[in-house]
This record gives sequence, structure tokens and C-alpha cells, in this order.
Amino acid sequence: MKRTAVINVVGLTRSLMGERTPNLNELLPGSADVLTITPALTCPVQATYLTGRLPSHHGVVANGWYFNSLSEIMFWKQSNRLIEGNKVWHEAKSRDASFSCANTGWWFNMATDADFVVTPRPVYCSDGRKIPDCYTIPPELRERFNAQFGQFPLFQFWGPGTSIISSEWLGKAAMAIEEQFSPTLHLIYIPHLDYVLQREGPSGNIDNDLLELDRLCGKLISFFQDRGCRVIVLSEYGITDVRRPIHPNRLLRDLGYLAVKVDLGREYLDPGASGAFAVSDHQVAHIYVNDKNLVSGIAEYFRHVPGVEQVLDKAGKKACGLDHPRSGDLVLISEENAWFTYYYWEDDSRAPDFARTVNIHAKPGYDPCELFVDPKLAFPKLKIAWTLLKKYLGFRYLLEIIPLDATLVRGSHGRPTDRADEGPIFMTTVPDLLSRERLEATDIQSLILDHIFL
Repeated sequence: MKRTAVINVVGLTRSLMGERTPNLNELLPGSADVLTITPALTCPVQATYLTGRLPSHHGVVANGWYFNSLSEIMFWKQSNRLIEGNKVWHEAKSRDASFSCANTGWWFNMATDADFVVTPRPVYCSDGRKIPDCYTIPPELRERFNAQFGQFPLFQFWGPGTSIISSEWLGKAAMAIEEQFSPTLHLIYIPHLDYVLQREGPSGNIDNDLLELDRLCGKLISFFQDRGCRVIVLSEYGITDVRRPIHPNRLLRDLGYLAVKVDLGREYLDPGASGAFAVSDHQVAHIYVNDKNLVSGIAEYFRHVPGVEQVLDKAGKKACGLDHPRSGDLVLISEENAWFTYYYWEDDSRAPDFARTVNIHAKPGYDPCELFVDPKLAFPKLKIAWTLLKKYLGFRYLLEIIPLDATLVRGSHGRPTDRADEGPIFMTTVPDLLSRERLEATDIQSLILDHIFL
């Protein structure tokens, strides 16, 4: 077996590479474009890379979906058991029982049978505090990494303070796992570019971010090569400039299909009582219809909504490999410059209490506005300081600094890009193993295995 490291540089495309990415450029001779899946989202793409199957088989239809038996929308769950079917490490172990796999940061990294694991996992206290931390296998790595590298920098990983620091922490953890365990396969997650591109867009001011990213990638590539590993660098999707937010839940509310529950003057989506509702995720929205008689009419309505490029019905989902029971009855795909919000309220004064906070698990949809501090706040640093003081004094607090202005978002993904150079890329230090210039996302699992066994 040939030991292999797979570095997932989220959002990396040929169009972003150039003079700012000299280390990554060295791998271009062994590169291919990846034809990504629909939806081109973190969890579905990673599940496809790991299984070699489409969402219709592995069941990961988005970053979150409607759990019908619970009548709840849940995002960013971490159990690896949510991916149906065998993963790359199962196939590898069936070929050689001595194979081992490390997963540093790829999603669905808990309740897993990978051998070595580290993943961001905050401590959620009963008084409302969210303490940065990580989850590891074996468990003793957690204390070691916290002592050696500091607590995982959660607030630089996601939110208005996102920076290269969180990716650097994951890089340090990956190198430490390699030095201690030398796994056969190491999956490494480098998320920084993803969040920068959502905030700034690929046409924005990202030069310094690309330089920082390339510096980190160069360090990791050299480190693993020096230790005798083959190295793959890949990405999941390309991010495009967007200017048009679409609010499918507000449209469904106007049609009389959406139900909300009012608590303390604030509105909360009630999916179980709704005739139909949307679970929005970047440029994709799953429409769940509790009254199946409404499906065809809702489909026809959204086909005429500006910014909606496709409405996938039963046949459309099957053609995309998205016909799984977890999928919505309909799936909306936006146009290139548009994306879908989760917003369902019509008056911002009645928005739910989590709307202006960083709270990825409470929101019934993805919210990229969590990457911004509300520009309407006169003294945001003072507000943050005052709120944190209440936290440290033991009072309950709500850090309401996130804007409700979806037009601030400049980049999104989910819809496969029109140009190959704006889509995901696969690069390897072993070009002889790459015989095609264009790959399907379902090819990635077998290519990883080739790097190990050929």
C-alpha cells in the first residue's frame, strides 16, 4: 500500500489559481476538472467522494434536511451513520486488513469507524455558553491538541471572525496525527477559502486569503511528501458571484401554505403544520409538501419565479441522482447569480430570536449572513464586549450582531458552474494515475483507492 493524504481545499478552482498560488500551481500538471453533483454542497459532495455514489444512494441530499418522523429540520449533524453505504475506508480494509484511515475535519466525523478522528465540536452548556472544543478518536488526542495547539478556534472557523487560523489549526492536527499514527489514508479539510468566497465573492478582494491558503497548502504538501505519502489536492465545488437572494418560504407564505408559531412576539416556522415549506441551502432549496395534491401547482408557480433556473420534480430528481426519501417533493435550483434564504418572516421585528445570532443548528436553513456583523450597528465592538461581559458574569445573553440583509452575501454554490475552470479540481503528485482531463464526482473514491493500491 502507498500511504496517501487527501487535502480538501474547499472552493479552490482553476480560475482562482495564478501568481497568488505558487505552491498549488506545482500540482497542475497532474490535474483534472471534476464534474460535481447536484447539489454541489459540502455534505453531499463529501459523501459522494467517500462512497462513489450519488445522493440517491448515500442519502445525503443537502447539508440539512427535513426529518419527517420528527417534524424537524436539522442541519450540520455529525454522525457518520447518516451516510448510507460503504465508505472508502471500508473498501480499502476489505482489500488489506492492515489499512488505517484518519479523518481531520471532513464532515460526518462522529459515530464513525475511521481509525483516527478530529473534528470541531463545541461544548454546549446549559446556561447557553458555547465553548470551543474538538472531538477526537482516540479521545486522549483532544486533551493533547487543546494543550499543544489551544482550543479549536471555533469563532475563526465560522462567523464574522472567520480566518485562516482555523484551517491552520486543522493542518497542525493533521501533521500531529501523521507523526503519531502514520495512517494509510488521511483525509484533511481546509475550509478557509469557502467562507471568504461567500463573504467577498470570487471577484472580491481575496488576494491575501489566497496567499495565506497557498502557504498552508504548500506546508502540508511538503510535509506529507517528505514522509513518503502521495498527495491529492481536491475541492468540492466552485463558488460564483451572487447578487440576488430569493425567499422561497416567504413566497409559500404568501400562497397560504406556510404555518408559523408565535412565541413571545416572535415567529417560528412550524413545518409539521405547513402545507408546504422550503429548506434552503445556498443555491438549492428542497420543497417539502405535506399535502401532495399541492405539488404540481407549487412546481408550476416556482417555474415562473425570477432567479429560479430549475424545478426538479420526481423525474428531475431521478435524472440528477437526487431521488432519495430525504429529498423534498420538489427541489429548486437557482440561477448562477442567485441563492435561496431560509427567511420566512415578513417583519424583521418578528424574526425568531436566533435570526440575529450565529446559530447553525437552530436555523431551519443555511444562513451565510452569519459571516457578517450587522452594518446597521453603531458600535458593534462595544455591543460584543458588553454581551461577552454578561457571559463571563454568568448571566444569560444573546449576541445579536448578525444582519438580516441577504444582499450582503457575495458568493454562493450548489448549482454546478457553467465553466469548468470555475468548478472543482483534482490534483495529484502522481500524474500517471490520472488518465482523464475530466472526472465525475463518483470517480473520486476509486481514484483515492488507486493511489493507495497501485
